[in-house]
Amino acid sequence: MSEEVANTEADYGFAAPDDGPIAYLARIRDYYLTLGFGAPYRWAQYTDVPFQALPKPLSQSTVAIVTTAAPYQPDKGDQGPGAPYNASAKFYRVYDAPTAFDPDLRIAHIGYDRQHTSATDQNTWFPLPALRRALAAGRIGRIAARFFGAPTNRSQRVTLDTDCREILARCREDAVDCALLVAT
Repeated sequence: MSEEVANTEADYGFAAPDDGPIAYLARIRDYYLTLGFGAPYRWAQYTDVPFQALPKPLSQSTVAIVTTAAPYQPDKGDQGPGAPYNASAKFYRVYDAPTAFDPDLRIAHIGYDRQHTSATDQNTWFPLPALRRALAAGRIGRIAARFFGAPTNRSQRVTLDTDCREILARCREDAVDCALLVAT
């Protein structure tokens, strides 16, 4: 590379050539094949997006958190930041817990890129403190009394037909207007 081109790249603030995006989708497809699933993972992709407008302004709405993080289970091995994948910490049923306090949630049961992520900031998988700030600033009307845990059992059928229906029923019980989905 000529000095002139190198200086131009530096002047524009370009990232280094090896500082590109991680090929996450390809890596997940390969990972599922190595697990013996026989076919690459297929993400749910809709031709018509299944969302709807809020029935009232966000500043008047009750907001719930739906997370794939798991409650810490001390008897299930290492689940701390940077822990290796820990299938024993998985959960297979929807759970809920109060939002009145900060729960100890972990993500060791999730297959994420441990080489490029430290998993030290619980706010990335459970942003309850951020919701509290939004509430204090008047951006949301209320935080739902409970948050909901969505299992990551690798079955779109079970997720859609069982888990989503259960979460929706619990959201309706709590008069939730919208949910913040935090998938890890």
